[in-house]
Amino acid sequence: MSAETPGRTPPSALAAAWAVLAKDTRAEWRTRVATTSLFLFAFSVLILVGYALGPTRLSPEDRPAVNAVLLWIVLFFSAMTGLPRAFVKEEETGTAAALRLAAPPHAVLLGKLLLNLTLLLLLTAFVVPLFLGLMSFDVPGIGLFVGVVVLGDIGLAVASTLVAAIVSKASAKGTLFVVLALPLLLPPLIAAVTGTRIAATDPSNAAGLDVIRLLVAYDGVIGTASFLLFDAVFRE
Repeated sequence: MSAETPGRTPPSALAAAWAVLAKDTRAEWRTRVATTSLFLFAFSVLILVGYALGPTRLSPEDRPAVNAVLLWIVLFFSAMTGLPRAFVKEEETGTAAALRLAAPPHAVLLGKLLLNLTLLLLLTAFVVPLFLGLMSFDVPGIGLFVGVVVLGDIGLAVASTLVAAIVSKASAKGTLFVVLALPLLLPPLIAAVTGTRIAATDPSNAAGLDVIRLLVAYDGVIGTASFLLFDAVFRE
């Protein structure tokens, strides 16, 4: 993205966000640091969970609750290994200052968020079928389950992207990221676990509507707060 010149229209926010997304996608494709971290960690934990518990080591009445918790533990901790790099790599490579000059803050946030969300959705598409198969986890309320997973992923991606921007200049980035992210992510994680358990026990999905409303409200609030606060965070 070049500086504005006379006679030229400055790029729109969406165009700038798309440029940030394209730049980060090319960088990730070359190094595959975040992708490798996400998928290797998820695969290792899935194998460990399948070996340690498996479908036969849980009583039928315990399976919905335990499997719901285990699924979101795998998704959460896998996400924590790769998503924090959204802004950390800009500080490490010295490109953060150029990025501040090249694009408006909200476009930078949107571009980084879209990349994180894409990575998280790909991770989910990898983890969920394997987990369901390894644990013989039957989910009759598939509509509720899909809604909970997608809305939970959006909340994880938005909160993780904002916290990554906050901690990008700190020395102990990994520790600080977990400390700041955990309070923000506990509400959607609890709701996601509850919704997943309901989807496994109530085919009608009626009991899960409150969970969907809670996740939609959380995603809206955290998304709005991120775009309002990001200008101050990014330019600090």
